[in-house]
Amino acid sequence: MRLRARGAALVLVLWLIALMTALVGAFALSARTEHLQQRVLDTDARGQEQARAGLEYALSRLRPDPQRPAWQADGRRYRWQFEEAQVEIRILDEEGKINLNRADPVLLEAFLRAMGEPQETARQLAGAIIDWRDTDDLVQAGGGAEAPDYAAAGLPYGPSNQNFETLGELQRVLGMRAALFQKMLPYITLYSRGVRPDPRVAEGPVLTALGLDAEQVLAQRAQLQADEDPTAAPKTYASGSGTYSIESRAIDGSGRASVLRAVVRSGSGGQLGRTYQVLRWEQGMAAR
Repeated sequence: MRLRARGAALVLVLWLIALMTALVGAFALSARTEHLQQRVLDTDARGQEQARAGLEYALSRLRPDPQRPAWQADGRRYRWQFEEAQVEIRILDEEGKINLNRADPVLLEAFLRAMGEPQETARQLAGAIIDWRDTDDLVQAGGGAEAPDYAAAGLPYGPSNQNFETLGELQRVLGMRAALFQKMLPYITLYSRGVRPDPRVAEGPVLTALGLDAEQVLAQRAQLQADEDPTAAPKTYASGSGTYSIESRAIDGSGRASVLRAVVRSGSGGQLGRTYQVLRWEQGMAAR
């Protein structure tokens, strides 16, 4: 009986040891998982702040400074070392884009054709964009879309009959496709002041829409930039509209990139402590 009791006690002890081992292992695994999660969150937060530092630095470099030449908002890329991250910064003046609320049908049609749309489709869609923002119920002469057309297409809404409030609203225009919208997105704006884009800072499809030889203009611009003395005042476009698209990409030692894309309007606007107004803000993390 004593031998049986000792055997039972030994089995119980072994089971307790196995249970304790499993509990300790589970706790260690949980602690390690939480540690890894925290590292990822810390890395993400650090990268986001480094990317934001790039945006802040870009705005400071756009201001005139007698000690160093100002950066240019013409789409060229700049590099800046911040802490252990290499920050790549690209600045583009919003005046180089097509304003959905100001562009006329001719410019919109030319732009859509530069995006690869057939002439008839481009004319129809350009008219639909105008009909979306105008206040009347008359379809554009070359084609467009008013409320009856949206109803005929089975859509539960019609044109807003007012200016676009966001770029995403363009996706609701009759005839707009998701793939086309994504192609157009880098070249359109709501924040420029001019009716027509400024060709000095416009990119390829916009230059084509303006009736210019995009390849030639971009080549000339690149040559002027290459010939510039980095220590002297730029001879090309002098930025100054005050509203810019800025992409700041902070790349750490492992090659992971934290990306910030924003549209900002510089200047305090009379508000103490406010150096810029955010008009659009996209931030995230992506492997390079």
